[in-house]
Amino acid sequence: MRVVKELSNQNRIVYERTCGMVSKVQKEAAYVIKFVLFGMEKCVVNNRAISIFPDSFTVLNVETDHYRVIDSATPVDSLSLYLDANFVTDLNKTFFLDQEQLLDGVELKSTPHFIETLYPLTVDLKCNINHLKHQLLEGIDNEALFNEYLHHCLWGYYKVSHQEITEKFQSLDFLKAKTKKEVFRRLLLAKEFLNSNSDKEVILEDVANYCCLSVNHLLRTFKSAYGVSPHQYLIQLRLNRAKLLLKTTRYPLSEILCLVGFENASSFVRLFKANVGTTPLKYRKALVQHYFFASYK
Repeated sequence: MRVVKELSNQNRIVYERTCGMVSKVQKEAAYVIKFVLFGMEKCVVNNRAISIFPDSFTVLNVETDHYRVIDSATPVDSLSLYLDANFVTDLNKTFFLDQEQLLDGVELKSTPHFIETLYPLTVDLKCNINHLKHQLLEGIDNEALFNEYLHHCLWGYYKVSHQEITEKFQSLDFLKAKTKKEVFRRLLLAKEFLNSNSDKEVILEDVANYCCLSVNHLLRTFKSAYGVSPHQYLIQLRLNRAKLLLKTTRYPLSEILCLVGFENASSFVRLFKANVGTTPLKYRKALVQHYFFASYK
């Protein structure tokens, strides 16, 4: 299933439900924001595979070579936003210039260039893309409405980027700007590795090798940027994905354990209860009861 909405300002929205396919290399004359609503899709950028789950998204700059890989018997739902350069440039000015500069017609010296990495999906962004998907599948023909949603999605990305890139970058303590930039680039690779391999056994040495940092250097700088160790980040990531699967699927607990990378059921239940305050099955039951009473009202 594929639904495409072309807008007169060259923006494009594409919803796809597919499984078991590898697409050819693409190069878009537009910025691309890629979301996965259900399942997992790999976006290969410059020989680097970025795994996108429903808790994350990625962005691509204009003319970036990429292709998508889906290897799943279960259909994967994805939503891709193709944003015209003029649309992005205009919002970029709004984000970085104050009201006086905007009124004076001040122009930024360069076109927007995004860091092509994995970003966490915020509640606001999730709400926007769900509304966007609904309008798209309902066949609504309202360009102003679609562009408003696209505006909110792009603005949401800027806010996430500020938190995940600008603030994290500034938290690193290096005298040389070049060194600081390079270390942060490698930390982004480490975070991508953890996100992409959360369902497998992850060895710290493998993470360090992937991002070309020593283990000690990785531990120190990762904690400085993200406030937790790589192991703590991975555990929290797995628990959050388990919560999402408990909420959105009927998969048995044993299957959820495999999907999120926990090998031992008792340790998973213990960690889940320590972080969430209840067991996984009680968590799911409470959600079912909540939705039942909500729909009954």
